[in-house]
Amino acid sequence: MQRRELLKLLAIGSALPVIPSSLLAACREIHASLTETPSLKIFSPHQDATVTAMAELLIPRTDTPGAQDTRVNLFIDHIVADWYSDEDRAVFLAGLADVDARTQSLFQKNFVDASPVQRAEIFRALGDELAQASGAVADNPRGYRGASPEPENNFYFQFRQLTLTGYFTSEAGFTQQLREEIIPGRFDGCIPIQPAAQTKAS
Repeated sequence: MQRRELLKLLAIGSALPVIPSSLLAACREIHASLTETPSLKIFSPHQDATVTAMAELLIPRTDTPGAQDTRVNLFIDHIVADWYSDEDRAVFLAGLADVDARTQSLFQKNFVDASPVQRAEIFRALGDELAQASGAVADNPRGYRGASPEPENNFYFQFRQLTLTGYFTSEAGFTQQLREEIIPGRFDGCIPIQPAAQTKAS
């Protein structure tokens, strides 16, 4: 699959109730390529720890696996490194740095060192800004002149999109959360048909 096709599917797939089969197939190939031993393509260890903490906040472990259990961080690293354009990659990495800058400004520590309550506050601010940008585009599709007029150019939009897609196309996320089978059950086409019971004539 071409990079542009995958990114287009990513853009619409996380908003759909059913994952398109072409997106699922492409993402399953990416998941299969991830080794058991973490091997980062573009993230530094600190960036990876930040992505992991953010993804786990978005999809925490409950009675089913969370984002960290399904190695969503490696999925995101792979997409950002190999599939994103230079522009999208720059937006993502700048946004990741901004998360630490925000946390430092408010709590004098990096995101990974912040408390759950502090992390949630940063998440709320990111979500509020995305909602405002999306609302501005909806209200003024041609005249809006804000700094980030398109949601796709927003780091938090990218992050949520990648996290949700990476999680729900993983084996655990797909089978345990969506309760779907990645490979449909077998079809036994050669089972002999039992003859119907004869009815007695009245």
